[in-house]
Amino acid sequence: MAVETVDNGAAMFVVLTNDDGIYSKGLRYIYKALLGAGHQVQVIAPLGEQSGMGHALTVFNPLRVKPVEEEGFSGLAVNGTPADCVKLGLSRLAARKPDLLLSGINAGGNVGPDILYSGTVSAAAEGAAMGCPSLAVSHNSRILADTESYARFTVGLIPKIPWAELPLRRALNLNFPSCPLGSCRGLRVCPQTSAVWRDWYDERKDPRGQSCWWMNGVIPRELVEPGTDKDLLEQGWATLTPLKFEFTDYAGLDLLSSRLGPESPLS
Repeated sequence: MAVETVDNGAAMFVVLTNDDGIYSKGLRYIYKALLGAGHQVQVIAPLGEQSGMGHALTVFNPLRVKPVEEEGFSGLAVNGTPADCVKLGLSRLAARKPDLLLSGINAGGNVGPDILYSGTVSAAAEGAAMGCPSLAVSHNSRILADTESYARFTVGLIPKIPWAELPLRRALNLNFPSCPLGSCRGLRVCPQTSAVWRDWYDERKDPRGQSCWWMNGVIPRELVEPGTDKDLLEQGWATLTPLKFEFTDYAGLDLLSSRLGPESPLS
């Protein structure tokens, strides 16, 4: 997939967060790419690793903010979850309402059922819920091979997306395959798979001989529908999926209403 020379459009104010923490390579790559394209960036990211935290919030402890200043980098680290960073960031810390809330680049893909657990996607979902155009970006590589090139591609893609025409409270979920950019087959707009994780727990012994368990799991390949995000990502495509967080089961709603009625007495 060749990197095109694109018009980056008007400069944007981007709030950048993630779930791998403020010191992660993926965040630094996209930060550099955004600045290189002329955008203004304010980083508000977790102080440490927050993968798998989903949409968790800190409610029993105070949040604290630590400035992180390094050569070529400036940001705010929050001792909380990705959703904390977005809620606190957009409410109090951001210089103004951002033109875009960007979460990533995550080390590891976030497709199908991953969106329920992913702090990366949850941060974008929180941004969307607060009325900001939001994009989650993940790379299906734990070692972030060629992520710097994918960061530049992402920044070139942003002005091509019709943000103003998307329905309210939508987040976009962008995933890159675990291959170099030049080997990527292209970008596909696609739905997410409905296949879910099949989990198991390996029992281990701690140094004192007590049992502990380590989670493991797989999304069964035979359950992944062709043309969905998981399927295409494994074939070497980059995938883009618009997400809405409306969980009402309307078929179930109709069934229950027909049996119980829209209103039922409690006596």
